[in-house]
Amino acid sequence: MSSRILHILKSPPDQVVSHFIDEITGDGVASVFSLYRDDIADLPVDWSRLVDDIFNHELVICWW
Repeated sequence: MSSRILHILKSPPDQVVSHFIDEITGDGVASVFSLYRDDIADLPVDWSRLVDDIFNHELVICWW
């Protein structure tokens, strides 16, 4: 069984970070949570959901 991975992004990922996320995730199941507002979803951070996501994943990686 693959690990469930949560990637938390503080800022938009550059090419290197995107590559690392792809490589680390591999064939596993991953979720991405953005702490920044992007052009597509200009929504505030749902901190309650983030806490739930942290506890529902086996591995959490924070990216700056």
